[in-house]
Amino acid sequence: MIIERRMTRNPVTATPEMSVAEASALMKREKVHRLPVLDKEHHLVGIISEKDILYASPSPVSTLSIHEMAYLLSQLTVKKLMTHDVITIGKDTTVEEAARLMVDQDLSSLPVVENDKLIGIVSKSDLFKILLELFGARHYGVRMSFLVEDKPGAIAAISNVLSQHGVDIIAFGTFMGTDSSNAVCTIKMQGITTSEAVDVVKPLVMEVLDVREV
Repeated sequence: MIIERRMTRNPVTATPEMSVAEASALMKREKVHRLPVLDKEHHLVGIISEKDILYASPSPVSTLSIHEMAYLLSQLTVKKLMTHDVITIGKDTTVEEAARLMVDQDLSSLPVVENDKLIGIVSKSDLFKILLELFGARHYGVRMSFLVEDKPGAIAAISNVLSQHGVDIIAFGTFMGTDSSNAVCTIKMQGITTSEAVDVVKPLVMEVLDVREV
């Protein structure tokens, strides 16, 4: 899957000249945690987050009054506070590549650009929604995790046997095992009970780790 299908299109944005107070109010109103910053030609020039504003705000133990604090923030512009060197991706970037970038670079979001113009943004929340889909979390069924040998045909054999029993596979994920010789698999199924699932799958795997109805 590519990012174009899951990004938020036409995201709320700020301008470099906008005051930090205005940017903060805009985030609260639109219920977002960050704003891409666009110049007059609609080019992406930065990004500002709630965290940036929080760090720039006077300390709660400051002797300044609330009105004085508000005034200071109203005089501080987004340009002075935003992150200038923004890591971006294109609309054809895969979801997993976007996730890798966000983890490796410790990012909470990635602006999506095309021809130097902002066309969308993807956040950690967007990736969590994809994770729910990958695990079939919104579908009721039998969820089973098991350890399987990492060899050609191992997963196909399990899938074929389940198909022969009329089982509907909602989701199937493969993860790192205990070492390079095996893998942990998690499967979500319908049309089978937990005890039946164990009876069908157990002969084909190294170990059944967990099984439950969820």
